[in-house]
Amino acid sequence: MRIAITGTSGLLGSALSRSLTADGHDVVRLVRREPAAPDEVRWDPARGYVDTAGLTGCDGFVHLAAKSITMQRWTPAVKKAHWDSRVHGTAAVAEALAALDSPPRVFVCGSAIGYYGDTGDRRTDESAPPGEGFLADMVQAWEAAAAPAQEAGIRTVFARSGLVVSRKGGAWGKLFPIFKAGLGGRIGDGRQYWSFISLHDHVAAMRHLIDTDWLSGAVNLTAPEPVTNREVTAAMGRVLHRPTVFAVPGPLLKLAVGDFANDMLGSQRVLPSRLDESGFTFAFPTVDQAIRAVA
Repeated sequence: MRIAITGTSGLLGSALSRSLTADGHDVVRLVRREPAAPDEVRWDPARGYVDTAGLTGCDGFVHLAAKSITMQRWTPAVKKAHWDSRVHGTAAVAEALAALDSPPRVFVCGSAIGYYGDTGDRRTDESAPPGEGFLADMVQAWEAAAAPAQEAGIRTVFARSGLVVSRKGGAWGKLFPIFKAGLGGRIGDGRQYWSFISLHDHVAAMRHLIDTDWLSGAVNLTAPEPVTNREVTAAMGRVLHRPTVFAVPGPLLKLAVGDFANDMLGSQRVLPSRLDESGFTFAFPTVDQAIRAVA
């Protein structure tokens, strides 16, 4: 197969690219500079530009480019930057694919379980309505921007990712050095649910979405059993053989990062119902297994 991917310099895109290439597939990388290799295609999401000539013959397109969410205050400028990177980038890609004479058969658009907002301890799957708050609003707009591809008849899948367990990047990548130093601990009261997925399983799930011809719409990319932050803390301590006596009180976190603390302290107990129904098998379904896989 020939698969085009945005975000190949990021954690998820680079891992997916390596997996596809290792199995003999051709990967076309979309870059924001002048192409420097035959497998690169220029795009400029801010201008809504994609060099569609370079997408000829692609069987699939995976859109993973988005500004990384880091621990910082949700200022209006920060919110706009995150919103624009997701909505404008997705719109540019969807419109470019819709304009192709022979579009790819599948468009996998990166998304997030932030769609559901704070679910508390309620088990939540793809049948749930959108939640409230900035992240939920942003994810709704992000997915809506893919409409041109859907209207052109391209099978479109929204990969709603949870927290990816990896030492190489993402939110979990920042946890490993803290816990390795023996400084790890719960966040707030630790009762909030974290819906995680190992990097290995995330890549396998993305490939499953590409290959499973009848899957479309929202699909949660999370492990089968979400765990609380307290359970994550205990698992990190067990696997890394380090104490976990420290804690970050909620009020202190709010003082440090303002409204962003509400998202860090929020709970998301999200289940991968559609992955399960489609026959996908997790290699690392538990949090201990996911952490051990990369520790």
